[in-house]
Amino acid sequence: MRMLSDADLAQILDQDIFHQISEAADALDMECYVVGGYVRDLFLERPSKDIDVVVVGSGIRVAEELKQRYGRRAHLSVFRNFGTAQLKVRGSRGEADAEVEFVGARRESYSHDSRKPIVEDGTLEDDQNRRDFTINALAVCLNKDRFGELVDPFDGIYDLEDGIIRTPLDPDITFSDDPLRMMRCVRFATQLNFYIEDETFDALQRNADRLKIISGERIQDELNKIIMAPHPSTGFDYLYRAGLLPLILPELTALDIVETRNGRAHKNNYYHTLEVLENVVKGKEKAPSGSPNGEGNMELWLRWAAILHDIGKPKSKRWEPLQGWTFHNHNYLGAKMVPQIFRRLKLPMDAKMRYVQKLVDLHMRPIVIADEEVTDSAVRRLVNDAGDDIDDLMRLCEADITSKNQERKQRFLDNFRLVREKIADLKERDYKRLLQPVIDGNEIMEMFHLTPCPAVGTLKQTLKDAVLDNRVPNEREPLMQLLMKKAKEMGMEVKS
Repeated sequence: MRMLSDADLAQILDQDIFHQISEAADALDMECYVVGGYVRDLFLERPSKDIDVVVVGSGIRVAEELKQRYGRRAHLSVFRNFGTAQLKVRGSRGEADAEVEFVGARRESYSHDSRKPIVEDGTLEDDQNRRDFTINALAVCLNKDRFGELVDPFDGIYDLEDGIIRTPLDPDITFSDDPLRMMRCVRFATQLNFYIEDETFDALQRNADRLKIISGERIQDELNKIIMAPHPSTGFDYLYRAGLLPLILPELTALDIVETRNGRAHKNNYYHTLEVLENVVKGKEKAPSGSPNGEGNMELWLRWAAILHDIGKPKSKRWEPLQGWTFHNHNYLGAKMVPQIFRRLKLPMDAKMRYVQKLVDLHMRPIVIADEEVTDSAVRRLVNDAGDDIDDLMRLCEADITSKNQERKQRFLDNFRLVREKIADLKERDYKRLLQPVIDGNEIMEMFHLTPCPAVGTLKQTLKDAVLDNRVPNEREPLMQLLMKKAKEMGMEVKS
């Protein structure tokens, strides 16, 4: 972290937008400060687009004054019910827009059953008192006579330097007033790789149950940010030890159990899951450039698949005297649980959910293939079922190999390499065309004068199995011969 003097801050803020805000505030004789995450990120030398400005007085009036100064280059949105305004400024030379949120300084009070505060006008001190963490309570004055002056009543600058997350006031009050701050606490610690100060962490544990008043939408927004952090398992560890994770994802914490019979124990699937999640994150750098996740389009949902891939294990766990502990069909059971988890957390019930569900369902298939002889038929069936998500599935399955037996682990990884080579060969030869029989269901119905019925499905599956197993080439003549033979076996009238 770089320590910055007031002169350094003034130099960094020597931009048109901040000087214009300064002049607008001075013209209205109001104190004006840039606050929160923007200031924090200046010290951490992190890019930040969100500029939050607190005005001791009316934030809306300063925003309106600023709009007049910029004219058509600025678009103003006013939210009078909340006492806030947003100004988007288009650069004079076509550079990136500046986006500034204005709010009046305020003090807040809460009732026990709601996180919505009762808001009153306040001083800068009141406004900094209501901030969630000391590192987010930093303010820099924008008025001309004090331009660049840092106001830091809680020594947040030292917490930034030491890498500490701490609340400005009593953490029990901070978290009880707005329980979402507990999720934000873990999120900032995870994103910044900071340590949650002991008293603050103890308050997380004492107030965990308050999270129940927070909506699923709010929780999943913070959780997704934790999942997309460089080391998301750190966040899950904090959530679990604080008692928050059992309230959010009890299906995940249910994996934290190890049973032993006759001296044979199964692994702890909770810690295994966190290891898989970290492996998926590491695998991002190796993702094929042509896959969606090479660009991060579905990265969040691949990480969700890693988190949920083993959630079916508690329901499927059995003790078999000859085999030991088994988890047969845990992938199928886990896939069935995915929609209810997404629904509860208000995650999208669309193609993203179906993507996660598919990866959870299929995650054992490459492992089974890699544990046996890697046959063309098995790989063709895998590619057919995974479709365009095959690269992501392979990345998840490679991440799932966490065995401490290095010889066994290497054998799996070597076989996965063979699977990938066969997949690459199929792709090169246009696997979609190779895997879909050239005779489809519509043609079958027309040929035998059928409407949709089980017989059509049986005939289609016969052709598909033959193509996937590479027993016949995917060409019209050999498939037609197979179709007629199967129809005859089913007692259907076949013209010679």
